[in-house]
Amino acid sequence: MSSTYGENLKLSIFGQSHGAAVGMTLDGVPAGLAVDFDKLQAFLNRRAPGQNDWSTPRKEADRPEFLSGVLEGFTCGAPIAAVIPNTNTRSGDYSDLKDCPRPGHADYTAQIKYGGFQDAAGGGHFSGRLTAPLCVAGGLCRQWLEEMGIRVGAHITRIGSASAPRFAPMCPELERVSNDFPVLTPEAGEEMKAVIAAARAEGDSVGGEIECAVTGLPAGLGEPMFGGVESRIAQIIYGIPAVKGLDFGLGTGCAAAHGSESNDGYTVEAGQIKLLSNRCGGILGGITTGTPVIFRVTVKPTPSIRKPQRSVSLSRMEDTELVVKGRHDPCIVPRAVPVVEAAAAIAVFDMILGSTQTARRK
Repeated sequence: MSSTYGENLKLSIFGQSHGAAVGMTLDGVPAGLAVDFDKLQAFLNRRAPGQNDWSTPRKEADRPEFLSGVLEGFTCGAPIAAVIPNTNTRSGDYSDLKDCPRPGHADYTAQIKYGGFQDAAGGGHFSGRLTAPLCVAGGLCRQWLEEMGIRVGAHITRIGSASAPRFAPMCPELERVSNDFPVLTPEAGEEMKAVIAAARAEGDSVGGEIECAVTGLPAGLGEPMFGGVESRIAQIIYGIPAVKGLDFGLGTGCAAAHGSESNDGYTVEAGQIKLLSNRCGGILGGITTGTPVIFRVTVKPTPSIRKPQRSVSLSRMEDTELVVKGRHDPCIVPRAVPVVEAAAAIAVFDMILGSTQTARRK
């Protein structure tokens, strides 16, 4: 099914942007794992809307209500179910979108696939609002990975014309990333805020790039071919609305490189095999190398903008001009950073569960 993910960990996302609630179920979680609700809420607050000048003015508390699966601060072995109520909706802003689809959004494709029965308000099930329950699941997985010494962190490397430094490939300094505006250097963050402000002033939007690192992973995790680490991460990353590109390690830079510039040499250090560099992004043949897994995600500009755009009337079958109403982010990249972390944490925890179950069978 399209709204589920995982092989060992089964995640399902449900709800619509302007429905009563959005939520998730997470099945396959072992019993006895600690859940820090305060830490989870702090993580969710990084994604929540209406907190600053570079996000939508729609305000939602994003406080999940757990219905099952957690008892007295620990997982109990039952499927975890949580919902986040939608409390600040303005569905009237979207009343015309079934007839006049927004360029760059899923309005038209949803109309074709569901024949007009889809929920168009706020983008319905295609909305970025669905990343809130994704962050509930990912925030939990992130906690459990940290207990194993595995850390997941991300930051912004580009917004429009403004760029920021990337992680050091062999030793990403996750602690340097600010939660307020997640970049490695404050100066780059100020430049990016100015780019977002300029786009907003023009009634436009802007996209960018997010880099994510996973540290502490052992070598040997993953499978070849379709079960590779890149494949498992890519499946869930592309489930995030507005993601249009994904690069691991040197990524598309390999196209302009020689083998001597893209290969990572080996060395023996303290009786163990180590890579001398990390151009592969921590993965070879779909299997982790023991170096940090590093990838970059390209996020397109928000499709809903105030500038007039060319569209069509589906009922009249004629060209028309569309000016989008409603409340939208001029740039969704800052709020997407914890979403990328959540997606990566879910993928990695799913693979860890699989490797643990395989080891037990042996």
